[in-house]
Amino acid sequence: MRIGIDLGGTKIEAIMLAADGQELARVRQATPQGDYAGTLKTIVDLVTQLETNIGQTASVGIGIPGTVSPQTGLIKNANSTCLIGQPLGKDLDTALGRPVRLTNDANCFAVSEAHDGAGQGKDVVFGVIVGTGVGGGIALNGQALTGPNAIAGEWGHNPLPWPQVLDGNDERPGPHCYCGQRGCVETFLSGPGLAQDHGQNLSAEMIIEQAENGNEAALAALTRYEHRLARALATLINVLDPDVIVLGGGLSNIDRLYTNVPKIWNAWVFSDCVTTKLLKNHHGDSSGVRGAAWLWD
Repeated sequence: MRIGIDLGGTKIEAIMLAADGQELARVRQATPQGDYAGTLKTIVDLVTQLETNIGQTASVGIGIPGTVSPQTGLIKNANSTCLIGQPLGKDLDTALGRPVRLTNDANCFAVSEAHDGAGQGKDVVFGVIVGTGVGGGIALNGQALTGPNAIAGEWGHNPLPWPQVLDGNDERPGPHCYCGQRGCVETFLSGPGLAQDHGQNLSAEMIIEQAENGNEAALAALTRYEHRLARALATLINVLDPDVIVLGGGLSNIDRLYTNVPKIWNAWVFSDCVTTKLLKNHHGDSSGVRGAAWLWD
């Protein structure tokens, strides 16, 4: 039995999977805001609830909105700031009486889609999150690649490559990013980045809806988005050469991306042909929690 937990900013979701990946049970609670001790208790309560309901103990894997520093064992780079600097893994090991595996939530997404999702059967899967933020994770033969600094796959905080002047607007130096740099991929390809580029105080969801209805300004914004996504993924292909790239997050629901972006990225990929596939996730919002469970594969 495997338990996977998705530690999100607004909710903590837990799932129990059988050995064959069948979902046996799922529970969730609201995330205690800014409360580290409360977060620990909620995770323990969810694990206890699942194991009581099923009548068996299980391994526990957790996807977190940050990563564990290999140097200190403490949480870093978390947008849930109450986690930063905390020994979350050690505290959960103690509270649950067993070892717990933690990794970045984008890694969990990649692992899930590599196991029994859009990347099933592929050796190298890159999972892309395009939503409120932009992240990525790498699954090699179904296992998460974290790297010695625990930042493998963090493509969102690299500069947007091959900057252009699109529709009269120069992409250089680019918008300010919360990481302290300018022009990061995340500032262009996140939902807020799309909204800022459109410039008419609309959400990304509203822009997509207007584009589907033929609105010219919305269509132009999506065309620019596709061009930027193609360039950013071309750099990724040049470095990693994955078998498949799987999109997740709210913007992964833009169906035209899967047709248009691969047509564009050929101009920047250093190859005579590109066989890498760009695919939509199979498990939707459940990919993270399922991938967390598979950390004990």
